[in-house]
Amino acid sequence: MALPALSLSLQFARFKDVERHRLALPRHSVTRWLRHALAIDGEITVRIVDADEGQKLNREFRGKDYATNVLTFDYAQEPVVMADLVLCAPVVAREAKEQRKTLAAHYAHLLVHGALHAQGWDHETGEADAEEMEAYEIEILAELGIANPY
Repeated sequence: MALPALSLSLQFARFKDVERHRLALPRHSVTRWLRHALAIDGEITVRIVDADEGQKLNREFRGKDYATNVLTFDYAQEPVVMADLVLCAPVVAREAKEQRKTLAAHYAHLLVHGALHAQGWDHETGEADAEEMEAYEIEILAELGIANPY
């Protein structure tokens, strides 16, 4: 079965240690991870930001005054998935270290997670929804050769 097509914009803000994050996110890998998570074609922008920008966006759009690992801004689910995924580099790096994962593996998980949100999946609507979304993430990541992140 062919994977969905993806139009990808991959952006990096200017921040300390940005090169480490660029190395963990080669365009071909980001494209592969997202295409595996998409059920239909997509147009996705991935932006890697610092803690200040991550906190500002989370505060303005979710009313939560802290930097979080990934924010999904979904604009359309049909006829193509259109979304922005914003990942906060310092949060992702800290979590990867705490969870004893490579930075690339954690980014892969969060990109899959964000892409599922962009398609309407939501783990905050109840325990059953959370379990279903986690199971699907685990399945997608296994296809990519990435260990269960939970």
